Amino acid sequence: MMVQLVTPRMALYARRGPRCGSAQSRLQPAVAALVLCQWITLRTGRKLEQAIQAFDWQRMLWGDEPPLFLLEIVFRTTVIYGYTMALMRWLGSRTIGQLSSIEFLLVIALGSAVGDAMFYPDVPLLHAMAVITVVVIANKGLDLLVARSRRAEVVVDGKPEEAIRDGVIAASFLDSMAMTTGELFQQLREAGVENLGQVRRAYVETDGTLSIFKTGDGGGGLPIVPPWEISEPETVEAGKSLEHSRHLACQKCGQLRRPGPGLPPGACTNCHHRTWIILDRD
Repeated sequence: MMVQLVTPRMALYARRGPRCGSAQSRLQPAVAALVLCQWITLRTGRKLEQAIQAFDWQRMLWGDEPPLFLLEIVFRTTVIYGYTMALMRWLGSRTIGQLSSIEFLLVIALGSAVGDAMFYPDVPLLHAMAVITVVVIANKGLDLLVARSRRAEVVVDGKPEEAIRDGVIAASFLDSMAMTTGELFQQLREAGVENLGQVRRAYVETDGTLSIFKTGDGGGGLPIVPPWEISEPETVEAGKSLEHSRHLACQKCGQLRRPGPGLPPGACTNCHHRTWIILDRD
């Protein structure tokens, strides 16, 4: 039996019907829709998707694949997992111990390549293994380039940034995007710092951690304990006079100042901020 390929023009013609009034040419809309479905099926090779039925347990648990496909998933997972483990072992322990920007991208790329090949039946294993191999070799090449070139290391991993010097937040740190002052204060509190006067130096490392070097005494700088969201410190704006001589700390960078009685504090010379925190001592 020969099957004639129906084109969209024929389907449209069938839906509208020719201008003549013969009974043979007047097709019903349902027949026209059937003809259009036939053309779509023959043209794309796919069946029209049916509406999804809610809580279809067979679809939720087994899907459309036969039960034997579960054994294929086990085989796929074993092959991809073992191959990826071997390549990660070749990279060395540095990838596991600390995540630089390159290692972070490696994790994202491997996660996509490994996961798809484990349970998608239309993803060939060799294709996934090729992707994994290219990603790992590219990562290894960047590691070798970083190890041999200081300039490449700065470009790829970045460089440390000074956050605090002698109890004052560096102006360059305030203008950068390394971390917010709230994140800085949080890491300082986790290290047992109550005010910036206790910090001699602090650096944001290339992996995002904060290295802190304390002064060894109680200090007397900008207080960060308790957090300002819990107990807001007393502040004074630049240009407002003080009744007594008070120790002040810039609310933004922690620079200290002690104006005389009646003399209003000006803007901070480090960050040009105009709000000062009044310290507890007179």
